Amino acid sequence: MAETPSAGSRPAPAGALRCGVCGTESRHAPFRPAPPEQAPDLDLRPGEPVRSSMARWLQQCPACGYAAPDITRAHPAAAEAVRAAPFRALLQDSTTPPLARRFLAWALVLEETGALHAAAESTLHAAWVADDLGRPDLARAWRLDAVALWRGGPPLDAEQTVRVIDALRRAEAWDDAASTAESLGLSDPAEAVAQVVALERRLIEAQDAGRHTVASALPPPSRRPHVSHQRIAARGDGIWARIKRLFGGG
Repeated sequence: MAETPSAGSRPAPAGALRCGVCGTESRHAPFRPAPPEQAPDLDLRPGEPVRSSMARWLQQCPACGYAAPDITRAHPAAAEAVRAAPFRALLQDSTTPPLARRFLAWALVLEETGALHAAAESTLHAAWVADDLGRPDLARAWRLDAVALWRGGPPLDAEQTVRVIDALRRAEAWDDAASTAESLGLSDPAEAVAQVVALERRLIEAQDAGRHTVASALPPPSRRPHVSHQRIAARGDGIWARIKRLFGGG
């Protein structure tokens, strides 16, 4: 059984990280994402160069398999999640691409700690990996899993609901996507959200399950900086409104 190291354990060698679950030391290159230079997708997958850096978003312990942005830190429930049968089965599942397994492993830990929206995010990241590998079957399944996690957590705000709509559309869950988009449209959302929802409704009507970017929904930009995969620090308004301003539309 994995044990968390005591405070008196010897320090890890320079450049090595100690797993917060089992105490194993391993080396991981630091990751500091550069600002994306291309528009994010409608589900907020960042543009390049961040888009191609997914292999560096999470660290994973080579011993117990614990995955996290920083494996030296672990919620008290993380060890229990890592020891649980679903986590061990995931690590042994050779049908799941390795990078996707890493994101799904982090999602299982987050789900165990009750952070369902964060677990949905990591599950969506696994779907992005499947997109890149040309595995629409896996991408569809993991998008639906992400939607279930989002809906199983605290009430969703309008911006989170937009991402649910996009995940449903990309998963070809047309009826659910259409009804969710209709409900959000009737709630009188902020202008930027309304513009994105209007595009989603057109794509759903056309049964278009493809990738589309924020540039398709918001006014043409005067300049092109974009958000990364991390949420922008709160500034008193929504992320879609901030993206719209970056596009020169507000």
